[in-house]
Amino acid sequence: MSMAATTFDPAKVDYEAEYNNRILVPDSGAYGARWANASALMRDTSTAELDIPYGPGIRNRYDLFRAGNRRMATPLAVYIHGGVWQRGDRKDYSVVADALVARGVDVALPSYTLCPDVKVADIYEELRLFMRALWRKTGRRPVVVGHSVGGTMAAAMLATDWSALPDVPDDLVRCAYALSGVFEVEPYVHTTYNIAVRINAEDARKVSPALWAAPKGRTLVAAVGGAESREFVRQSLDIAARWSAAGVKAECVIVPGGNHFSMVDELTRPDSAMLERIVGLAAASAGI
Repeated sequence: MSMAATTFDPAKVDYEAEYNNRILVPDSGAYGARWANASALMRDTSTAELDIPYGPGIRNRYDLFRAGNRRMATPLAVYIHGGVWQRGDRKDYSVVADALVARGVDVALPSYTLCPDVKVADIYEELRLFMRALWRKTGRRPVVVGHSVGGTMAAAMLATDWSALPDVPDDLVRCAYALSGVFEVEPYVHTTYNIAVRINAEDARKVSPALWAAPKGRTLVAAVGGAESREFVRQSLDIAARWSAAGVKAECVIVPGGNHFSMVDELTRPDSAMLERIVGLAAASAGI
């Protein structure tokens, strides 16, 4: 599904109303509480290596959940949490590994330093450091999955020029699946989220993967809920159209009735089409 790329205009759009999903989804807190409870159980009962360091920061840690039915080349997925770069932690999202592990996919979840302690560009560098550490540990190329700004960063990892970094393959990230991502970051400048993010329009453009050189030949799925705001739908449609035209295997998937938070639940349902697609992308990334 595609459409011609559009542009945003802060004079015409109420970006607070379009991007503040805690207002758009009144029971958003209930989702987070449920995920946190299920994640605590997952951490207590799963086969996993927890709190693995990947860098010098306090939050430079990741967890690696292991699939029980292992193969010669077990597929690998990375999940990057959202929170508008200012809240959240991997420990509250361990639940997303459950259904993937059951399907034979290892899952790594990183934490990262939050704003305002660092800038958004610094978070991108931390995640690249994590990706290098994960490669050194596993020797496998993962599908990178992320939600909200985690989806933004999943696209950023896909579009990273890995040839510029030592000790990793040039095609370290072949596939990404972004849930409810924001690929042009400048709208956040015009919201209350920017109190903590502290980003200006110029810097926002620098961390907007939709404005980077398209990662030709790689695969991006941008999924968005049908009940999300017009801006979130626009963001996913636009990057799919823009990158497809530039040689990326990119598409937008609209999940009927999905809101910004119920999209994460799709990862936990064993019968969801989203889960099935991510399992396939994990296998493709691993060359299976």
